[in-house]
Amino acid sequence: MKYAFIGTGSMAAAIIRGMVAGGVAPGDILAFNRTREKADALANELGITVCDTLEAAAQAGAIVLATTPQSFADILPRVGRAMRTDALVMSIAAGYGIAAIREGIGRDAGIIRIMPNVNANVCASTTGYATSASITAAQLDAFHFAFGKIGELIELDESEFETFSAIAGCGVAYVYMFIDAMARAGVKNGLSKQKALSIAASAVMGSAKLVSESGMHPYALIDSVTTPGGTTIEGVLALQRCGFESAVHAAIQASIDKELGMK
Repeated sequence: MKYAFIGTGSMAAAIIRGMVAGGVAPGDILAFNRTREKADALANELGITVCDTLEAAAQAGAIVLATTPQSFADILPRVGRAMRTDALVMSIAAGYGIAAIREGIGRDAGIIRIMPNVNANVCASTTGYATSASITAAQLDAFHFAFGKIGELIELDESEFETFSAIAGCGVAYVYMFIDAMARAGVKNGLSKQKALSIAASAVMGSAKLVSESGMHPYALIDSVTTPGGTTIEGVLALQRCGFESAVHAAIQASIDKELGMK
């Protein structure tokens, strides 16, 4: 199956890189962008095919809508006119629901609303998705084949998208901040920045893996490494005194409130 990307911004590029790294043939990926520079750069890097018009939609069995939400009012009817009757439509545009996509393309179709994150660049995205009632088993398989290459897939109800986006989409930035903060503390205490970043990133990656695979509650894992009178409990209490958990809750809520306010 051929996959047509309508728009080749940073998130689309991350997804395409992840798909190719995961084994999707570059020749099966078509790209159309309003200006060719970004699409041409990806073609030179990965070997995908660039289309000058929405012929990309006409040639593909699956279409990934990756333009900005502001462009949707213009692009959706054009995609609807160009696409095959049996094509799968996938969208990564924030705030655009399945009903709005169906109305925009002007026809019933198998539609999947998708929320990946930038970790798709290294095939480690946490990707949420919701499907239309008219999705077929073959279309769902095509989605899983492509987007399963870029990380974990989590099926959602559309009502859960704002919260998912705040945690899995915006939340990666908060994790990056945490890694950088730990690394800077390491620099303060004599480590090189490169070495401190490597240590911090590895510690976060291993901790996330243990939470994911052990089935243990994070606080049980905290208790397992905080010995009486030890160094870890001192750090944990310092984080609590500084409002660490409250700050994380506030960040997630601010992201949710912002997205709800954009509707």
